[in-house]
Amino acid sequence: MARAVLALLWLRWALSCAAPPNVVLLLMDDMGWGDLGAFGEPSKETPNLDQMASEGMLFLDFYTASPLCSPSYTPQDIVGGIQDSEILLPELLKKAGYTNKIIGKWHLGHRPQFHPLKHGFDEWFGSPNCHFGPYDNRAHPNIPVYRDWEMIGRYYEDFKIDLKTGEANLTQIYLQEALDFISKQQASQQPFFLYWAIDATHAPVYASKHFLGTSQRGLYGDAVREIDDSIGKILKHLQKLGISENTFVFFTSDNGAALISAPKQGGSNGRFLCGKQTTFEGGMREPAIAWWPGHIPAGGSLRAKYNSLGQAEENMRPKPTVLFSVSKLNNVLKVSRQLGSVMDLFTTSLSLVGLQPPSDRQIDGIDLLPAILQGKLIDRPIFYYRGNEMMAVRVGLYKAHYWTWSNSWEEYSKGIDFCPGQNVSGVTTHSQEEHSTLPLLFHLGRDPGEKYPLSFASDEYQGVMRRISVVVQQHKDTMVPGVPQLNVCDKAVMVSC
Repeated sequence: MARAVLALLWLRWALSCAAPPNVVLLLMDDMGWGDLGAFGEPSKETPNLDQMASEGMLFLDFYTASPLCSPSYTPQDIVGGIQDSEILLPELLKKAGYTNKIIGKWHLGHRPQFHPLKHGFDEWFGSPNCHFGPYDNRAHPNIPVYRDWEMIGRYYEDFKIDLKTGEANLTQIYLQEALDFISKQQASQQPFFLYWAIDATHAPVYASKHFLGTSQRGLYGDAVREIDDSIGKILKHLQKLGISENTFVFFTSDNGAALISAPKQGGSNGRFLCGKQTTFEGGMREPAIAWWPGHIPAGGSLRAKYNSLGQAEENMRPKPTVLFSVSKLNNVLKVSRQLGSVMDLFTTSLSLVGLQPPSDRQIDGIDLLPAILQGKLIDRPIFYYRGNEMMAVRVGLYKAHYWTWSNSWEEYSKGIDFCPGQNVSGVTTHSQEEHSTLPLLFHLGRDPGEKYPLSFASDEYQGVMRRISVVVQQHKDTMVPGVPQLNVCDKAVMVSC
């Protein structure tokens, strides 16, 4: 224990003496846990992300904050957005001398007061929403694209997307924006934060001409291949400029794959149940990779030792073993069993640069650096929310569903299915079913697909639920609800953009 504390203190000291590390967050749109070769996708068409995983650390138990795009990032007709009372990561980094850029999808409000340059970003190239459309441009205009404060065009008009072929050059544009920004900051010796939030894997999916028809998986796979190629070029660019060892990069997705659009327009959630818009594992467990050359230690994959409640107590380092077959890679994949959340990226990024989170509010995320740099495991729960309702909670390897719901019978009768081919009786319900008295309990180690709930009468169920009930009550007692922003719609808002 004392040795671990000394190591962490040394890390803090080293970071304070070195040049402030750059931070790059790569947030994909509707990309599923099972879409990468490193996570077991059989076509192995993501060599660059797989290489990133071999050089960094793979998080197998990483979650989003919501099973749909926002609040992970607000829908198009919503008047609300990010409130001034919220303190965003770029605002804090800016005070520490960072230059911050967002490329791609903002999705935290369309109106002027919600603009990213009013919330800590210095530059923006992208859109306030996804590339929905095309629209009639009268009652409903096409969605705008911005460079900083200036609207420079609209999707389908100035930024072409061919819905018949799936061809669009947007990913290449976003890539060049990233490369140029990195080069400019390196030349000026300025620490930077780059938030690369692209949406090629959100239906309608798209890819540039060079990548069309190159994937075994069809158009969706073409989009994934282009993203993989682009991320490879970003990482190589950091290496070429000699700043890779001073740049922390984290890759993940905003929610699970949209199975409603699969297989032509949606991805894969691997063995997990359902997809986007649900709080089953397929809707909220995401692919995640941390990359920081020279800092993430080499060695065998981390295996956890679990107690009787399925909580990871410590990591053991066995001899190196290859956990996944990744073509053309001989490196060992370093795997963390730390339960992580996209909300942790706020706290972790601040810790990287030696900053403390704001002390005047409850911070949901934890600092993942001890897990990334030392292989430590931090006991923490994961809460699954859908709207304002806590649907489920994970503690260790156990997940308790207090509510179940896939989608409504009305939607399902029209062919809208969030869990195609995955009906589990009493679990993937089409009405909102409450289980607060007797939550449905699953052991995600033995049953990652959430198919076999534990018997209510079993000693295992009784013992685990006593522990989980305490965690849930503590959570509810300390929860401070935010001001709802997604309940007022006005299509005319987009006309003024």
